[in-house]
Amino acid sequence: MVVVERKMQPLPPPERRRVVRFVVFMAVSLLALFCWALVNSRINVAMPYSAFVMRDVDKTPAFTGLEDRQRHPAGDPAWTSAAPQAVPVTSNVTAGSVKLGDPVLREPLAGEAERERSERCDADSAALRVYMYDLPAEFHFGMLGWERKGKLAWPDVRDAHAAPHYPGGLNLQHSVAYWLTLDILSSALPPGSDVVRDRPCVAVRVTNASLANVFFVPFFASLSYNRHSKLRRGERVSRNRVLQAELVKYLMRKEEWRRWGGKNHLIVPHHPNSLMEARKKLSAAMFVLSDFGRYSPDVANLKKDVIAPYKHVLRSLGDGDSPSFEQRPILAYFQGAIHRKAGGKVRQKLYHLLKDERDVHFTYGSVRQNGIRRATAGMSTSKFCLNIAGDTPSSNRLFDAIVSHCVPVIISDDIELPFEDMLDYSEFCVFVRSADAAKKGFLLRLLRGISREEWTKMWMRLKKVTHHFEYQYPSRSGDAVQMTWSAVARKMHSVQLQLHKRARFHRTVSV
Repeated sequence: MVVVERKMQPLPPPERRRVVRFVVFMAVSLLALFCWALVNSRINVAMPYSAFVMRDVDKTPAFTGLEDRQRHPAGDPAWTSAAPQAVPVTSNVTAGSVKLGDPVLREPLAGEAERERSERCDADSAALRVYMYDLPAEFHFGMLGWERKGKLAWPDVRDAHAAPHYPGGLNLQHSVAYWLTLDILSSALPPGSDVVRDRPCVAVRVTNASLANVFFVPFFASLSYNRHSKLRRGERVSRNRVLQAELVKYLMRKEEWRRWGGKNHLIVPHHPNSLMEARKKLSAAMFVLSDFGRYSPDVANLKKDVIAPYKHVLRSLGDGDSPSFEQRPILAYFQGAIHRKAGGKVRQKLYHLLKDERDVHFTYGSVRQNGIRRATAGMSTSKFCLNIAGDTPSSNRLFDAIVSHCVPVIISDDIELPFEDMLDYSEFCVFVRSADAAKKGFLLRLLRGISREEWTKMWMRLKKVTHHFEYQYPSRSGDAVQMTWSAVARKMHSVQLQLHKRARFHRTVSV
């Protein structure tokens, strides 16, 4: 046997081996980085504008039903817009085929798609997901003269000036359902719409009931009471009672109501006398109320219901138009009905105690005979405005005082205040127990003992919180509409906890 010896090649020196390894490592790393950058850029380019528009198409309410998709908490209007929106080109355009300002469809710039998603208010980003029943027009905007046309279940609210108008006067103070309905309709408008440009993402309408946090019943109960309570010729039952009976039958037939007994439903009987016949049957729902004065605790209470402010009827003072301490010669102001029932009897006592004081305005008044104009002038020239319990614990007078920057003096032992879990009313209001206020000299000593500095501090705070009590359309951040939706969302947390606990043993296994 012949053995052939193989000569081993000498290894390169250690220094050279380290250099080779380093070069190979750097080459592989650069290649990987280049590949990643290429793939990422192609993904961005390959995702056209239509891709992220279509991503939200099912979240854009259709003209008849709207959206119901919120994984946190609520809103809507009626129409559909699946096509990409025209984007005005105002810069970075070369002369030629496109003129400056012409709307064109184009690919989004780098990062624009993500920014668009973050600005879009949908079911994934809102605090409250609201399913709104498509009730017949007679329950809501039909009372304002609007008629349903074709497939349009709701008014076109893209133009704020063209939306149906609520009647003025005292009817307006209980118009909460109207403002909430307009706002939830607008939540489905395209992001570029002027109406929703500054709208906060609190409540959004969803059309899929399984995604809803709350089921909104758009019944203008207060307007129904104001307009249809009296019997008309040939009627045996008022139109208001008929609508309430029909509403009860409508809801009781709904699977969404039957499943949880109505606990996740929202109804707005803001006027103390509204929904009088149906309130007990629908009491499982969350109510939006002005106070609990005419409700038994088993029907309405602070645990399940929301207190919302009245719509003030006086003009709001601008920050620069608000008279200061020296410009308000009247110490205390009250104008309204003096002879009241039950808790309102303190008004009569105060009238006899204060009517002859030189720096106190305490007189009977109403909206008639220029009452609103006189109240506007009176509150804006008074340091303190008396908010005294009447037939019910609350009145619109408190909110007229707030927008007049007249420090409210609240003499109402059973009053519940809007958004009190978020607002400290002691910072801009004076609270007096009814029994103390009825004592001779007590109220005047208290008010005259408040220094100019202390009053000015409350006055400054009033000017900062006034916007929380403004109902408006389009709605804006922190106004009464958004504050009410936020209060509903906070209540729904406890409601959902109860419902989820009840659902623990929903599925049963027979042995």
